[in-house]
Amino acid sequence: MFSDKKEKRIAAEPGSAQNRINEGTRLKGDVSSTGFFRIDGTVEGNVKTPSKVVLGKTGVIIGTLICENADIEGKFEGTLQVSGTLSLRSTAKIEGDVTVGKLAVEPGATMNASCVMQDGKPKNNGATVSQIAIENSKAHPFDRQQRIKKATVENNLDD
Repeated sequence: MFSDKKEKRIAAEPGSAQNRINEGTRLKGDVSSTGFFRIDGTVEGNVKTPSKVVLGKTGVIIGTLICENADIEGKFEGTLQVSGTLSLRSTAKIEGDVTVGKLAVEPGATMNASCVMQDGKPKNNGATVSQIAIENSKAHPFDRQQRIKKATVENNLDD
């Protein structure tokens, strides 16, 4: 009547597993998982997960980290892409390129990186100034300044 099969299925669901790289462990290569990571060792390569990554005080990542949320106490060098919240603890040392949704920094954290905050919308990569101006004018159809600029441009083209 009662069985343990239901509990075993719940534990096997994607995203519920914890991956741990302990202190003293050195990993070279790409790591990907649906579960969250706790890294206290060293990873040289790419780490990708749709879940959370915790980089402990002794943890080091050299490479790329792509995740939903990250809590960093250790050292990170490379490209960091966090779609949710990046929390930098006081012992954190970050170098490289950072793209985040939200950023929380404790006093004492070191961040020598270029940082871009995004709300999940793709950036206008390769868009020309005129394309951006057209998009801006579409975004604000009742803005008087936009209407004046548009009328000036149209009048200059007619001449």
